[in-house]
Amino acid sequence: MTTQRVAILLTSAVLVCSSLMQAQTPAAPQPREQSQATDRLPVRRVVLYKSGVGYFEHVGRVRGNQDVTIDFTSGQLDDVLKSLTALDLDGGRITNVGYNSEAGLDRRLGALRLPAGQNTCGAEFLSALTGARLEVRSATARWSGRLLSVEQSERQSNGRVSSVDTLSLVSDAGEVNTIALDPGVSVRILDADLNQEVSRYLTLMGSIRDQDVRRLTIATAGTGDRDVFVSYVSEVPVWKATYRLILPTAGDARKPLLQGWAIVDNTVGQDWDHVQLSLVAGAPQSFVQQISRPYYVQRPIVPLPERALLSPQTHQSAMAMAGAGVIAGTVTDRSSAIPGATVRVSRNNELAGQAVTDSGGRYRIDALAAGEYQVTFTLQGFKTVARSNVAVSGGMETVLNAVMEVGALTEEVNVRTDTPTVTQTAKSSFIQTLPRSDRSGGALGGRTSAGLPNNQFNITIDGVTSSNLLTSGDGFYSMTERVQAAQSSLQSAASADQMGDLFEYKLKEPVTIRKNQSALVPIASADVEAEKVSLWTAGNRSTRPLRAIWLKNTTPLTLDAGSFSVIEGQAFAGEGLMESLKAGERRLLSYALDSGLTVDAKGENSPTRITKVQINRGVVIQQVEERQVVTYNVRNEDTEPRVLVIEHPVRSGWTLGGTVTPVESTPVWHRFRITVAPKTTASITVEETHPTQTQYSVTSVTDDTVSLLVREHAISASVEAALREVMKRKGDIAQIATAIAAHQREIETTTRDQQRVRENMQALKGSREERDLLQRYVKQLGEQETRLDVVRKELATLEAARQKAQADLAVFIEGFSGAS
Repeated sequence: MTTQRVAILLTSAVLVCSSLMQAQTPAAPQPREQSQATDRLPVRRVVLYKSGVGYFEHVGRVRGNQDVTIDFTSGQLDDVLKSLTALDLDGGRITNVGYNSEAGLDRRLGALRLPAGQNTCGAEFLSALTGARLEVRSATARWSGRLLSVEQSERQSNGRVSSVDTLSLVSDAGEVNTIALDPGVSVRILDADLNQEVSRYLTLMGSIRDQDVRRLTIATAGTGDRDVFVSYVSEVPVWKATYRLILPTAGDARKPLLQGWAIVDNTVGQDWDHVQLSLVAGAPQSFVQQISRPYYVQRPIVPLPERALLSPQTHQSAMAMAGAGVIAGTVTDRSSAIPGATVRVSRNNELAGQAVTDSGGRYRIDALAAGEYQVTFTLQGFKTVARSNVAVSGGMETVLNAVMEVGALTEEVNVRTDTPTVTQTAKSSFIQTLPRSDRSGGALGGRTSAGLPNNQFNITIDGVTSSNLLTSGDGFYSMTERVQAAQSSLQSAASADQMGDLFEYKLKEPVTIRKNQSALVPIASADVEAEKVSLWTAGNRSTRPLRAIWLKNTTPLTLDAGSFSVIEGQAFAGEGLMESLKAGERRLLSYALDSGLTVDAKGENSPTRITKVQINRGVVIQQVEERQVVTYNVRNEDTEPRVLVIEHPVRSGWTLGGTVTPVESTPVWHRFRITVAPKTTASITVEETHPTQTQYSVTSVTDDTVSLLVREHAISASVEAALREVMKRKGDIAQIATAIAAHQREIETTTRDQQRVRENMQALKGSREERDLLQRYVKQLGEQETRLDVVRKELATLEAARQKAQADLAVFIEGFSGAS
């Protein structure tokens, strides 16, 4: 019997059996009026966002009162229920949307009569059976009775103490037996009802490990064939952008080519079959709310009314908050401190403060107003750490520590071709018929490759061998030329649209991604402007700069943040990370270490210089300029010239000076450009000035102060003369003050001497000698009184002279206020 005939007989047998089964099986009930067919509603459009959600559209055909279904996970169902839109597009209506709802596990466990929880061990499970009839067997004995308790006891064996679980059984005769639950001891439940309850418990615990699938059933009502439209928002993985920057080789006039790819993951309940996919570079606000889970209201327990006495209570006083705040902390890499990390504090996208960590990883940023700030920690070779909503209170210190991780990301791309490669050597006579101009390395056309297969050849022409030539159609091409031609012919696989603050990549061709699979889809392919430079940042611990690309986004697209790889000369050159790049924006992208350049920075602080002096109402206002000079010395050991971009920090209050100017500036860095010839050393000097202001009284001016101001050319000759006049008048006043002090000392001395004489006069007894001494004392007192009158008059004259001199000085100072 032939194979074909056997197949026909088997088919006939199957049809006969099918007919018999249909004749014997009763028709299924039809509760609805028309067709009860249920089908899945296919996905037609997907829009993925950066906030971890996706917008989905389903479109399908229904007939009559047909139900359609969409499968989700429990985590996705909550988002679907709060965003679902369902429409019958051809006159029908949506009558109901149902889904399989399940109560929470704790509530379902609570409905069982077995008091066991979700994570129950053997001893706890047996304890939940207290009072149940059990049978316990070992290899040598058998016990039965009701379970009294399960306890843990200690026992000694060979000098060692160990713990063992024991259970106590009360037999029907009232005997209490304690059995250790050693290996080989079995326990059997004798109550049939309790056995069923344990079975329900185990079934319930096993169900939570089943596939978490929720099926949404959409019931429609209508007549004939109709289209049904369903849309919703669901939780999905965030799509990631990655780029390839292909640089032309030296001497190639082509522009650099930028290819953009997006990594998309399909984790929803069904396949994406030829869907319209859009990727949005933006993060609209989204949140999770578990509205699919049944909720039970916790009703309050109201006790019977009792008489309550109000207890006294105290209230804390408010804390006075004044002054500026501080953010300080330590930056580490999980094991040790990280010095040289840049800490930036910003508020409303404006830089409020900046610091660099010291050798111990410590930093401190003060003079911050009260409020909330964004703090970022950056260092070359580490992932950027960002903290938002960092609260700073006036007069308080906020401690903010950070742990930075190494940011070197690697991506391995394996490219495989199934085209066989055959290396051959063509006869030189086969090429000699061509003009010499056609053998210069371009395409060799005409009858050169006629009849040859599409293989790889080594061609020798006039003694010159060209390797890795491939035939294509009617000519020879090198592999590099074919790759470059393919790159030049690439077109963008996605169209771009601005959506307010968002940006959408809409793929031109439908995409198919199976359930629980991922795909790499193209979103951009265009020529860009890119210049290869080296980049060195001040404060870098290494003397080696980085190789970088100064990329200008000349495409109409907004390039979303992601990783990028650089391909140069058909070889991998490095990779890095790129932040979001708007159309027309230029950005530096570093991708490798530059081993050809060495940078050495030396800074010095110049002496402060007085730039301006102003006198106002007896106060000298002196403006001083602090200067700092940093010289960057660059050595190029390469055989080609290098363009180096130096990032010099922007410091608050400091102004750039000197002869060099930055090519661009950011809120944090000034960027200077320098070209270094091969095997030479070049330098660039950056000068900065920082103005400060001091104030002091005119009357405190000294000769040294005036000499300094004159030497700095900070004052004019008239101001110098006025200041010297002030000093002269101050000297006159000082002389008067000296005379006044001398007169006051004389009065004090004379007064003390008179007091001594009067005390001596009182001690005399009236003898002749004493009377002579008394007369002499009286004469001395008279002379002193005469002198005191003269001194007091001179003192009054001096006081008046000093007051007049001081008043004249004040008038003089007021007369030249504002001079400078």
